[in-house]
Amino acid sequence: MREVVAAVQDPELPVVTIEQLGILRDVRVDDGGHVTVDITPTYSGCPAMDAIRADIESALAEYGIHSVDVLTVLAPAWTTDWITPDGRAALQDHGIAPPGPAAHGTVTALTLSVRCPHCGSPDTRELSRFGSTACKALWVCRSCQEPFDHMKAL
Repeated sequence: MREVVAAVQDPELPVVTIEQLGILRDVRVDDGGHVTVDITPTYSGCPAMDAIRADIESALAEYGIHSVDVLTVLAPAWTTDWITPDGRAALQDHGIAPPGPAAHGTVTALTLSVRCPHCGSPDTRELSRFGSTACKALWVCRSCQEPFDHMKAL
C-alpha cells in the first residue's frame, strides 16, 4: 500500500510526490484491511493538506481500498531535510531552487545566495519572501534575468 500512497503528487508542487517531499510519514494496514496513513504538513496551516488527504483516499480507492484514515502528525515538525535526493533533483529540474539544509538547535542558517535553477549562477536576489505558495520565496537571477521559486528551508 505504501507504493500507492507514495506516488501521490503534491498539489502545490506537482513535480514531486508526497514521499519525495517528506510529507508521507507512515502507512499501516491492519488485519481487517483498514489503512491508516500519517502525513505531516510542510508548515502548520498548510492549505494543501485537505487536497493531499483527498488524493490519498482517491488513490487507495482506485485499488479497492475504502476503509482509510489519513492522520495529520505534527510532531516532529516537518523539515526540508526530509526532502529526498530525487525530490530535490525534481525541484531543480523544474525550475524551483531546492532548499539547503535546515537549521537545527541554536544555529541560524542564512540564505545569502541561491543558485539559479535555470543557469546555475549564484548571482541572484530575493524579490519577495513569499512566492507562489507560502513555503516558497520568489527570487530572480541577475545573470539570465529569469525569476524562480526557492523552497524555504525549515
